[in-house]
Amino acid sequence: MENDDGVSLESGERSPLLDKSQSSRHFEDNGSEEIDQRSEPQSVTSISKAPPIILVICYVDVAAFSFLEGIAFNGIGINLVLYLGSVLHWPISSSAANVSFWGGTTYFTPLLGGLLADTYFGNYRTIVISIILYLLGLVIVTLSATIPSLTPPSCDGNSCQPATAFQTFVFFSGLYVIAFGTGGTRAALLPFGADQFNEEKPIEMRKKVSFFSYFYVCSMLGLLFSGTFIVWIQQNVSWAIGFGISTFCMVIASGGFLLGTSTYKLTMPTGSPLKSLLQVIVATVRKMHVETPTDPNLLYVVNQEKSCKRRLAHTDEFRFFDKAATISNLERSNDYAQSSWTICTVTQVEELKILLRMLPIWATSVVYTAACTQMNSTFIQQGNAMNTRIGSFTIPPASLSSFGVICVMIWVFIYIRVIAPVVERFTSNGAGLTNLQRMGIGRFTMVIAMLTAGFIETIRLKSVKHGQLISIGWQFPQYFIISGSEVFNYITQLEFFYAQAPDSMRSICTAFALLSTALGNYLSSFIVTVVSAATASDGNPGWIPDDLNKGHLDYFFYGLAGICTINFCIYAFVARNYRLKQVIEEY
Repeated sequence: MENDDGVSLESGERSPLLDKSQSSRHFEDNGSEEIDQRSEPQSVTSISKAPPIILVICYVDVAAFSFLEGIAFNGIGINLVLYLGSVLHWPISSSAANVSFWGGTTYFTPLLGGLLADTYFGNYRTIVISIILYLLGLVIVTLSATIPSLTPPSCDGNSCQPATAFQTFVFFSGLYVIAFGTGGTRAALLPFGADQFNEEKPIEMRKKVSFFSYFYVCSMLGLLFSGTFIVWIQQNVSWAIGFGISTFCMVIASGGFLLGTSTYKLTMPTGSPLKSLLQVIVATVRKMHVETPTDPNLLYVVNQEKSCKRRLAHTDEFRFFDKAATISNLERSNDYAQSSWTICTVTQVEELKILLRMLPIWATSVVYTAACTQMNSTFIQQGNAMNTRIGSFTIPPASLSSFGVICVMIWVFIYIRVIAPVVERFTSNGAGLTNLQRMGIGRFTMVIAMLTAGFIETIRLKSVKHGQLISIGWQFPQYFIISGSEVFNYITQLEFFYAQAPDSMRSICTAFALLSTALGNYLSSFIVTVVSAATASDGNPGWIPDDLNKGHLDYFFYGLAGICTINFCIYAFVARNYRLKQVIEEY
C-alpha cells in the first residue's frame, strides 16, 4: 500500500511516522555516497514494463524449479537412513545420527547462501553457483551407488562388510556438496522469484501473495513424488536408478531455469548488509554520551542527489540506536572528516531495528516448528500402534506424511479460492488478513492439532484396555488440521520475512526463517528426551516408552498443546505491538 505522502505501508498500518512534507535535515560527508548506494539495491534489468507473459514465464520457471529441486533433494534424503544401513552396512544409531546431522546442515547452509547473495553475487548468480554444486553432489552420490567398487559387497547371511573409509568419504562428499548447493537455492530462489513482481502495481502484488503459496505447494509436490515413486524405485529396483532420477530432475530444473535468464529481473547487491549493521552498533557505542534530538527530522537521513530514493521511516522503538544517526557538534564542522563508522543514516538504523523486531516473531516460530515436527516422529509411532489396515489396504504410518502433503494442497486451494475472497469482502480496507494475522491463525491452529492428537491417543489407549485396536484412519483429522496450520504459518512466514526484511537483506532473512526449522527439530528432540527421562522412574515406563500401550503419549500431546498455547499468547502480544516496515518513496 502507498499513502498520499509516498510512504509505502504493509497491510495493517494506517499512517506513516514521518511525513514527506516535513523537512528533513540532510548531512553530506565522504561516506554518505557509500551509504546511499548500499541502502538501495541496483536493478540490472527490469521487467516492470514487460508484457504479462514474461512475468508468467518467470513465475513458471521458479515454481517448476522448486518442484523438481524438491524431487531431487528428497529423492536423496528421504530414504537416506535406509541406504546407510542396507547398502553401506552402518549401525542404526550411526545412520540416524549422521542423517540428522546432514539434515541439520542443509538448513544451516542457507545462512551462508543468503549472506553471499545479499553481499556479493546477488540472487541469480548465487542460484547458478549453487546449481553447479548441487549437480556435482548429485552426480557423486549417483556414481557412488552405481560403481561396484564404491559400495561394499552384499551381506553374506548375517555377515555384512561395512563400507571402507574411501567408500564412505566419496558418498558423504557428495552429500555435503549437495548440502552447500541447497544453501544457495533455498536462500536465494524464493526472494529471486518474489523480486520478479513489481511492488508498485496492485495486480502484481496480489499475484505475489499467490506466488508464495504455489511455491510452497510445488516443493510439497516434489516431496510427495519422491516419497512415493522414487522411494519405491530405490527399494524395489535399484538405488542407483533412484538417485539417477533425482539427478535427472535437477538437470531439467537447472536447464529450464537457465533458459529463462533473458526474461528475469536481476538485482545486484551494492555492499555488505552486515557491515552496515555493525556500523550502526559501533557508531552508537561511540556516541554513547551524545544526546539524541527529540525531533527525528534532525537525524541524518541521506543526501538526495538521485531523482528517486527509497528510505525507511523513523520509528520510536529502540531509540538508543538513534544515537548512530545523531549529528554531533563536531560532525557539523566542515573541518571534520566524517566516517560511516561514526555517522549512519536513519535507514541503516531502522534496518537494525527491523531485525530486532523480527527476533521475537522468529523465536515463536522455533517453538511452533518443534510441535509441527511431531508429524515425522510421534505421529508415526502413534500410527504404528494402531490397526494399519483400512479395508483391503495396509497403510504404513509413515505414508500419512503423503496424506499431509495432499492436505496442504487442499488447504492452499481453500484459502486462495474461498477464505481469502470472503475475508477481503468483509474487511474495511479490502486487503484481507495481514501476514501477522495469518501466522497467528497458524499458531493457534497448532494448539487444536495437538489437542486433537492427544484426544485420539486417549481413545486409542482406552480401546487397548478393551483388547481392541482403533484404525489408523483416526489420525486423518490431526494430519488435516496440522496441514492447515502449516499453510497459514509456514507459507505466510516466508512471505513475512521477505516483505519485512531490509531490501539489502532479503535472502539472509529468508534463510533465517528456514533456520527455525532446524532449531525446531533440535528443540523437539530435546523436549522428547527431557519428557522421557522426567516421567520414567521407579519402574514407571514414562509417557513415551518403546511400547506406547504402556505409556501416556496423550499426556505428551496435551503438554505440547500447553506449550503451544503459551507460545501463541507470546506471539499475539508481540504481533499486536509489531510496527511494520515503512518505506518512503522520494522523487
